[in-house]
Amino acid sequence: MNKMFVILVSVVAALGGLLFGFDTAIISGTIPSITAYFTLDEYMLGWAVSSILIGCATGALIAGRTADQYGRRFTLILCAVLFAISGIGAGLSHQLYLFILFRLIGGLGVGAAAMVSPMYIAEIAPAAWRGRLVAFYQLAIVVGILLAYFSNYIFSGLGENSWRWMFASQAAPSLLFLFMLLLVPETPRWLMKKGRKQAAANILVKTSGAETARKELTEIENSFHHEQHTAFEQLFSKAYRPVLLIGILVAIFQQVTGINSILYYAPVIFKETGLDSSSSLLQTIGIGFVNVVSTFIAIGLVDKVGRRKFLLAGSLLMGFSLGAVAFCFHYRYFDHYLVLLFMLVYVGSFGCTLGAVTWIYLSEIFPNSIRGVALSVATLSLWLADFVVTYTFPIMTKHLGTAATLSCYTGLCAVAFLYMLFNVRETKGRSLEEIETMFVPTLKS
Repeated sequence: MNKMFVILVSVVAALGGLLFGFDTAIISGTIPSITAYFTLDEYMLGWAVSSILIGCATGALIAGRTADQYGRRFTLILCAVLFAISGIGAGLSHQLYLFILFRLIGGLGVGAAAMVSPMYIAEIAPAAWRGRLVAFYQLAIVVGILLAYFSNYIFSGLGENSWRWMFASQAAPSLLFLFMLLLVPETPRWLMKKGRKQAAANILVKTSGAETARKELTEIENSFHHEQHTAFEQLFSKAYRPVLLIGILVAIFQQVTGINSILYYAPVIFKETGLDSSSSLLQTIGIGFVNVVSTFIAIGLVDKVGRRKFLLAGSLLMGFSLGAVAFCFHYRYFDHYLVLLFMLVYVGSFGCTLGAVTWIYLSEIFPNSIRGVALSVATLSLWLADFVVTYTFPIMTKHLGTAATLSCYTGLCAVAFLYMLFNVRETKGRSLEEIETMFVPTLKS
């Protein structure tokens, strides 16, 4: 097995996550500027921030078929192009409708990359390494978020047009991603799906060694023999509905527990505690750092501890810390950096649990024959949930207050914990073909 080859192609695919994080988080530092420039009330501000998520949902919806038809690698190349167009276009926009249009275009790339990058890694990584390598994707997301926070801080002193530079800066990592994708191969499972057995075998030998490759090739080939209908027809059949529902709900819980309200609106939340704009951006960078560091915990332990324990622990810790922040806002107690401390605990808990492990779990649980379209539907659900949370946050905080809004997310953390306790099954250490038979017993040979 060529370990360096496996790591390099996984890191390249994970760069889609870096652009995902950068593109979605860059808005956080521009909110005061675009609010003034486009004269936005709380409803239009919610739309300006969350419009990218409609693009994300659309991108997720079409990416499954695109990835199945033209390949995982081709779809990621397309994402890189969309990222670059979005950043430059949003930075040059003088009308709100153009700004929204380019954010939607960026969303197409984010939504597609969100499902294709972890799918690519899961399909090319050996079973024993799959968890930590897919977790690289979440690491790339949080590094992208941190870079966006740094970009916002660096460009914040450039005057009234600083927000334009913030958006345009994402063109640089987009071009890097595009160039690196030209150097990686297609996944063996997609190659087998297209009947290119020898090409698939060559990749498997590189990633797993000759002996394991022969066994895996047979398992992959057999998994496609169950495919009697189109993937979309199979998706909603009685056999596949239970695993699809698990994937959809795990994806939704990643978002309705409030993470992107914290990441997108962190400077606004910190300003409410009495900080000025510069201090708010600096504390936001602190959140970005914790997000990155916590992801290394997932990378180091997810293949040892397992997926289920991480998801359960994360739901509990996130609920506790958000409840504490809500308590601080309810009693207007902002001394001793308590709000910052509990927000760091919340983001850190998310980073090493629901943040990283959700993508790992979704990339694993769907059978080969429906993985593309099933991931599309699950990721579409994730982005729609993200849109609802992000759009409603400024509206809820204005009419209900920050404490009540965060309390709602705390309750949803409890719901997520209970659902995962009774429905999430462990997948660590198993091949994708073994996991198929766990969730769809009729596929056992």
